[in-house]
Amino acid sequence: MKKSLLSVLTLLLLTLGIFSCEKNPGGETVEPTTGPDRKALLTQWADSLIKPGYQRFNGKLTTLKSKTAAFTTTPTTATLAEVRQAWQAAYVEWQKVELYEFGPAEAVSLRNHFNIYPADAAGINRNISSGSYNFELSTAIPQQGFPALDYLLNGIATGDDAIVQQYASSAAHRRYLTDVMAKMDQTFGTVYTQWNGSYRDTFINNSGTDASSSLSRVINAYSLYYERYLRAGKIGIPAGVMTGTPLPTRIEAYYHRGSLPLLLATTAHATVQGFFNGRPGQPSLKSYLDAVGAKDSRSGESLTSLINTQFGVSAQQLSSLGPDLFATITSRNADAVASYNEMQKAVRLIKVDMTSALSVTVTYVDNDGD
Repeated sequence: MKKSLLSVLTLLLLTLGIFSCEKNPGGETVEPTTGPDRKALLTQWADSLIKPGYQRFNGKLTTLKSKTAAFTTTPTTATLAEVRQAWQAAYVEWQKVELYEFGPAEAVSLRNHFNIYPADAAGINRNISSGSYNFELSTAIPQQGFPALDYLLNGIATGDDAIVQQYASSAAHRRYLTDVMAKMDQTFGTVYTQWNGSYRDTFINNSGTDASSSLSRVINAYSLYYERYLRAGKIGIPAGVMTGTPLPTRIEAYYHRGSLPLLLATTAHATVQGFFNGRPGQPSLKSYLDAVGAKDSRSGESLTSLINTQFGVSAQQLSSLGPDLFATITSRNADAVASYNEMQKAVRLIKVDMTSALSVTVTYVDNDGD
């Protein structure tokens, strides 16, 4: 009787063991996996956000290239107005794709070639005078991209007539403007071509959670962009949060000013929140975090709810800095500091709680002194 009972128990344990593990053809034990479909999330990002975003930006960049060529061929106040308009449109569209600094964009340092500000005006003038420059050098980073175009189209001389005359009389100025535009076109073209080629599948199929996975690279790029380039770069540094002294000359689009700098910041902020929430009914960071039951480490509340609430508060405070960000930092900088502080509240939620819930290791170091 005891032997029969022992046999039954042994058989039951063996049966449970068979169902608890599966064998692959090579005989290796594979544990069953549960949880959100990471590949579906990566597919949604690639096909519904990244590729369409790059396509729209490519259209704006193509128009800017055409208007730049028209201006350098025939410098007039009319062609200057047209190239400025194209520059503004492309600059706003850039805010919607700048956070994708992973994969092909990271490989070519796309952000360094496109949007490190303030522009090095003295360096740009030296380049124009010497006729010798290399945009791949680290010293040339602030001498190119959108900030360089800002200086070249808005700050190279005082008044539209003087700017037009500068280009009409100087082949060196026309050449430099053309070369800046060509470098932007060439660098982005590399990224755009790869996303429309094999990289899309490479990105989607790299669906693990290790440091080299697509999920890890996206989350690190997202967190870094929010913390360093949006929170600190667009608001914190100009407001003097890191130095104790307001630095309004450090705003984006400094030479153009007016409403554009704040428009760039609010567009970037809306992009960050939009990427987090995704499209209704489709995989997103929000739906992924909700699926794994992500909670705030301090309060135990829903993490996605807290993040979205903070995004909403931050967006409202950011919008209050209008209409002219330069004037706001100059005359009522406390409001700019308050905007930075609201954005800062989301850093822990994103950088600590979100990455923990996603089992992603933060691989960057932010050392802005905050």
